[in-house]
Amino acid sequence: MQLNDRNLDLVDEGLDVAVRIGYLQDSSKVARKLGEVTRVTVASPAYLAQRGEPHAPAELADHDTIVGTLHTSMREWRFGPRESSERVRLTPRLLLNEVETQLLAVRAGKGIARLLSYQVADDLAAGTLVRLLTAYEPAPIPVQLVANHVQWMPLKVRTFWDYAYQHLSQLAQLRPQHF
Repeated sequence: MQLNDRNLDLVDEGLDVAVRIGYLQDSSKVARKLGEVTRVTVASPAYLAQRGEPHAPAELADHDTIVGTLHTSMREWRFGPRESSERVRLTPRLLLNEVETQLLAVRAGKGIARLLSYQVADDLAAGTLVRLLTAYEPAPIPVQLVANHVQWMPLKVRTFWDYAYQHLSQLAQLRPQHF
């Protein structure tokens, strides 16, 4: 088992199955949709009490932002539908390369972050983070179980494939109505 935020090549890495968040770039892969997640903009109640809440994406320019460095468009956040998304250029307060560190910083009131819904679900439920700009959120992103092929899968891999699909597709964090 490998846990990685990067999109690993199944063949090069010797992987049988992967869980991928996002749209498939390679149409030769076999995929089963498990659910979907959303990019969620969040801040701590303490940050909002001090700096106020943005009511439109453009207002983020006047706020401290905490940005992850794993994506190429790290200094630009898109809001709304994919086809007609509003882009906001950012000057981040913090650039962080790891999700847990981003969570620690946003919980500590250091700024506004944008993470995936499953990453902040517990914080939102506990009230340690507040969801912002919900009317501007982009469309949900699919979460998929991916393999190179199913037809020639060894029995143990096929058993895992079926088991993973059955259990992961039931996770509340992968259902849009959960948020």
